[in-house]
Amino acid sequence: MRYGDWARDTQGWLFGLTGAAWIAIAASGTPLLLAAGAHRWWWMAGWFPVWVMVAAGIAVPVHGRPAVRWLLDLGLRGIGTGMGWTSWQAGVIAGPADASGVDGGQVDLPGVLAGIRVFDGPPCGPRLVRPAIVQDLASRTWAVVVQVTHPGIGLAEATVRARMAAGLSELLEGAATGELVSVLAVQVRTVPDDGAERAAWQARTVRGDAPGLALRVNAELTASLVAAGVRHEVFVTVVVAEQRIARQARQAGGGLEGRARVLYGVMGEVEARLTGHLGCSGVAWLDSAGLAAAIRTGFAPGERAGLVAAGLAAVDDSGVAGVWPLAAAGPSQAPAPERRHYEHDAWSSVTTAVLLPDSGAIMGALAPVFTPTQAGERRSVTVLFEPIARTRADRLVGRDSMSADTAAQVRSRMGFATRAAHHRAATRVAGQDVRLADGRALLRVAVVAAVTVPSTWPVADYGRRLDAAIRGSGFAPLRLDLAQDSGFAVACIPLGVGLPRHRGLR
Repeated sequence: MRYGDWARDTQGWLFGLTGAAWIAIAASGTPLLLAAGAHRWWWMAGWFPVWVMVAAGIAVPVHGRPAVRWLLDLGLRGIGTGMGWTSWQAGVIAGPADASGVDGGQVDLPGVLAGIRVFDGPPCGPRLVRPAIVQDLASRTWAVVVQVTHPGIGLAEATVRARMAAGLSELLEGAATGELVSVLAVQVRTVPDDGAERAAWQARTVRGDAPGLALRVNAELTASLVAAGVRHEVFVTVVVAEQRIARQARQAGGGLEGRARVLYGVMGEVEARLTGHLGCSGVAWLDSAGLAAAIRTGFAPGERAGLVAAGLAAVDDSGVAGVWPLAAAGPSQAPAPERRHYEHDAWSSVTTAVLLPDSGAIMGALAPVFTPTQAGERRSVTVLFEPIARTRADRLVGRDSMSADTAAQVRSRMGFATRAAHHRAATRVAGQDVRLADGRALLRVAVVAAVTVPSTWPVADYGRRLDAAIRGSGFAPLRLDLAQDSGFAVACIPLGVGLPRHRGLR
């Protein structure tokens, strides 16, 4: 199964440039015309290199961004570093008073996660569970997180893969049709196996009077299996914008409970599709304790063994704290992020955006990206699906179609050849128009991958390995320079935080 019907999120009005870019280039070239009209040739010769530099800075991308954008980002980063805004320290370090709990749902997290609030929703379901309701004050969104168990597609037959792909399409089209879900984020974390469950099972079942040779063989097998084993953690985050949920929430009672009731309806629809054709064998909506564990293990993968051991010990001893508090779920400190990696406590991470290739990709092509290259390395991949409303999708496709027709006419009149890439782009726009007319949904898609290793390891080398795995899968890596902390939050923390909308594919 090959997918390749995506297109750039923003189509250039002419020759790949937007109208604003053309206006900026024309405005910077106006002094040339005025100097030529006044016959001031020396002044014209002096301004011409300036105009070339400005035009190149606007039109020529460098590692995914124009030079003008790079200068702006560098300036903002320098201001933030100089003012001390980029360094962060957890409030629990200040003393027990700040570590007593979460005040009003506030979670102590760095960077773009600073505006996150987590609340316990009202009881729901036959077991009266209380899913965690995540509020993002910065982006004005509400979210719920579910941890799923999926068998994967590695050993699935072609018919089973087709059924799972159809199930994902149904899930995304249902989210687009309801016009309530703004982002659906699927996060897969390949974590080194810590052997916590196996150790607990051995403590309960291994006999003390067993032969010494059997115990030694069992210990050696355990050490080798744990060192080579990995686990997969899959989270699905459903994000709803405040402007979409506000009216229905007022009808449901208003406030947090009203929004929770609306979210519960969305959760039921998502869960039905997850356990349907998608083939998920387990679906568990995270409460505050589960979400705290997911956040903590996102920042510190090595903490999972202690969390599992504490949870098992709390079953027999009520004095043992079996859950991690939300107030201490984040890192203890995070220094100012480096340009090409991010440090958090005793771990370092490199985040890369995965650009979709024009030639398309087969189902399961990203498998090498999920696979660690060494024991102790963690890989995390997040796919963000943003459904686009029907009216806006019609407007976007119509604008792209007009841009493609205008560019074709300009090339024909100026005598430029129409290349295969131009034909392919026009065909894709026409295909999108046909599918949209048939009732299909239009989505914006972004893929972000991250690798996390202990801070004593050469993180630059593991970042290079991640980029090599992305290239080997047929995709193009784009290192998120100057935004490694934000990229890490998107790729490794399942709270529904997405990438900025300056760049993307749909």
